[in-house]
Amino acid sequence: MCTFDAPIARCEAMNQMVLLDETRRECAFEHGCPPGQKCPLNGCFARQSGLYDAHPEIGAHGQPRVAHHAH
Repeated sequence: MCTFDAPIARCEAMNQMVLLDETRRECAFEHGCPPGQKCPLNGCFARQSGLYDAHPEIGAHGQPRVAHHAH
């Protein structure tokens, strides 16, 4: 059995369910919101995401981090 307890809400701008335990910027990137789009859920998102602390392999834009090798 799986328990999912993250807060969610429906985004009327994108007609999708979105997670509110991330920042607005992370949500916009994840759901493809165009720059300058007014967010109907502004103020509902986390101020700081725990995503990157829990998954250090993910970069700031949701992409895998590139390992830098010292030469």
